[in-house]
Amino acid sequence: TAIEVLVPDFKGNFENLDLVLDANPDIFNHNLETVERLQRPIRKTASYQRSLDVLAHSKNRGFRIKSGIMLGLGEKQEEIRQAISDLARIGLDILTLGQYLQPSSKYAPIDRWATPEEFAQWKKEAHDMGVEVVESGPLVRSSYHAEEQSARFASDKRVSA
Repeated sequence: TAIEVLVPDFKGNFENLDLVLDANPDIFNHNLETVERLQRPIRKTASYQRSLDVLAHSKNRGFRIKSGIMLGLGEKQEEIRQAISDLARIGLDILTLGQYLQPSSKYAPIDRWATPEEFAQWKKEAHDMGVEVVESGPLVRSSYHAEEQSARFASDKRVSA
């Protein structure tokens, strides 16, 4: 059995983050959610850099790290590329890219529908940037193929930092 944790950014409290990491999960997941420019409108209390710091800290502790980005919130192509590059630079192991779906009228509306071709393009680009596992498609969510990913990495959950 493998364990994947999906956690918040703990508002930058690394003591709380370390409590989770001390439980020794197989995969550590914290979603970036969107590009830097859209962080405040979409993630009111979150910070793009803080999310990257949480992931980098986990990677530096030797964990497999995973994150996700939603498309369709008004992001530009170059912003998506930059977000993927930022994640790849810190050593992201698994990336999920999915279509944003508005949960209710209290949330941001869908700006656009990303095409299957666009999802395929981002998958290739993320691989080219060094992300080992990329799940990319309109219905992809954090849990997409999580069982297979956990099984794949369970035997070598800790990586050299």
